[in-house]
Amino acid sequence: MDGPRVAEIGNRRSTIVLYSKSDCIACHRVRLALSEKGVQAAIVTVDDDTANADLLAANPQGQLPTLVDRDLVLYDARVIIDYLDERYPHPPLMPMDPVSRARVRLTLHRIESEWYALRPDACGQTLSKQDATRQLAESLTEASDVFAAMPYFFSDDYSVLDATLAPLLWRLPTYGILLPEIASPVKHYAKRMFARPGFQASLSGIEREMAQ
Repeated sequence: MDGPRVAEIGNRRSTIVLYSKSDCIACHRVRLALSEKGVQAAIVTVDDDTANADLLAANPQGQLPTLVDRDLVLYDARVIIDYLDERYPHPPLMPMDPVSRARVRLTLHRIESEWYALRPDACGQTLSKQDATRQLAESLTEASDVFAAMPYFFSDDYSVLDATLAPLLWRLPTYGILLPEIASPVKHYAKRMFARPGFQASLSGIEREMAQ
């Protein structure tokens, strides 16, 4: 595990500090959102063994990720990403019109409740690792047509859905999941998402090792 450190993402001036864990998928989602938006942030990496006094002062519960922007303290990846998208609207991670935004939010809920929940390391996971990984692999494979339908997930433009899916797909090898050939649209989609400069910039050292 990386020790506490500070790094910068992006090129927009900001007072944002993000407390993050190197291998946390929720933290990765926020780092990816920052990176895709080009927002500069101080990334303070907190490992399992080292209490961070600044984090606990901002958020006594010590939840990760925690974002501090001046006097504002936020936690929960979805809450943080929603805030970032409103404060830094370009490039947008959500569509402009309310109907499309509602559809994206519903799809995001399904990704989290159907795919994120099947991660073997998901909080409160009751399935065995074998059952969880099998069901996740099968569910992703069954959705191959959706991944093939448009340049991005359910969209012609990069969105919060892609910023949520990419960290999950990146971790499949660590879960012991090798998608079958029939799931090639999922694999092609993942390859394109991983090649984006924003995704590469969002990776911690530990996350980079997941691909090896």
